[in-house]
Amino acid sequence: MTRPTRQLHFNLFLHDTGHHEASWRLPESDPDANLSLTAHQHLARIAEDAKFDSVFLADSPALLHNPGRRPSGKLEPTVLLAALAATTSRIGLIATASTSYNDPYNLARRFASLDHLSGGRAGWNIVTTAGEAAARNFGLADQPSHRERYQRATEFLEVATKLWDSWSDEAIVADKALGIHARAEAVRAIDHRGERFQVAGPMNVPRSPQAYPLLVQAGSSEDGKEFAARWAEAIFTAQPTLRESQDFYAEIKRRTAAVGRNPDHVVVLPGIVPVVGDTEAEARELEAELERLIAPEYAVAQLARTLRLEPGRLALDEPLPYHLLPGEDGVEGAKSRYTLIVDWARRENLTVRALIGRLGGGRGHRTFAGTPLQIADTITEYFEAGAADGFNIMPAVLPSGIEAFASKVVPLLQERGLFRSDYTGRTLREHYGLPRPANQFAHRDAVVERLADVPA
Repeated sequence: MTRPTRQLHFNLFLHDTGHHEASWRLPESDPDANLSLTAHQHLARIAEDAKFDSVFLADSPALLHNPGRRPSGKLEPTVLLAALAATTSRIGLIATASTSYNDPYNLARRFASLDHLSGGRAGWNIVTTAGEAAARNFGLADQPSHRERYQRATEFLEVATKLWDSWSDEAIVADKALGIHARAEAVRAIDHRGERFQVAGPMNVPRSPQAYPLLVQAGSSEDGKEFAARWAEAIFTAQPTLRESQDFYAEIKRRTAAVGRNPDHVVVLPGIVPVVGDTEAEARELEAELERLIAPEYAVAQLARTLRLEPGRLALDEPLPYHLLPGEDGVEGAKSRYTLIVDWARRENLTVRALIGRLGGGRGHRTFAGTPLQIADTITEYFEAGAADGFNIMPAVLPSGIEAFASKVVPLLQERGLFRSDYTGRTLREHYGLPRPANQFAHRDAVVERLADVPA
């Protein structure tokens, strides 16, 4: 078989007992998996053995759910991934961190440290963090506006990349004979003076193996897509249909080209929630069992928060009260997810009960229950139809869901030549086929060096 020029990329989205909100209620589930290093190590090793590009941890600086609903505690992701770096050797390690509730210096240093410790396997999922709960944890009465959060994120990335570039690749010489560890002239202040940040630099961590962590983004609002076109190298997205995935994929590639970037250097990864069974009936039975275990009172309350309604406005066996819903322009947080849910419910004429059943599995991501062959065929269809460069794999139940996907679906895709049988690179950027960023100060330094060589 001739190897295709393109191959799939897979990221495993780690999420305690699984992405279905009722997964923790199954007999097999460990309800404390969200706080267990051993559980996360097991999942990361399964993904690495299957040659996944990366694993990923979501995060928020606030408690997002009623803790009665499902395991809600979250370990700080860069700390957890540093621990996973010690027990894995090739798989990428992507952590979520907010530009709204961090400062550029500390966060840039944290990711540079993770990239060094992992040998070049770090990635940063950049979020702007919606929600009043997070704002109140940082002394704010309300969340900043959607536009303000993205403006801050843009300057945040400008500062972070300057800090990562504040050491040249040739800075460290470690010359024992001369007693020179680093060339002082190759370590520079950045002297950033912007509207939101004033940062002198340089960073106190040398340029890391990848130069920058892989930059990941997940926003699908207009501001989010504009930000992604400028900065993102991988995009996690929620698109429930093939057509919507194709439209999003084409738009992101167009926007990336329009700002002068290579569209092939942006990897689009829609989320997919696979429920794998040896037979279709077995997969459907598991899906139905999980839906039966959803606690409606929690699910309705969560949906009401998303829709900016009082829970009493939602009747389980009635459609959404569309006349009471704000338009997207009136939503300051998670605009794209809000629109996805409302459009989905309207398009399929879903009752509230049916909608919470769909959302319970994947929160708007494509959920697919079937045999390994059916799931492999769906993935192949999306990939070949220009809807994805790969997938953010979000098993409904963990660890069994990733065990089944890795042992039964991945081999089918490898047989088709659509997914690697072994790693060919060592860094996360190499897995995704992306270049190592050039140092933005290199040209300026070269000019200074040439001028210094000119006789006075």
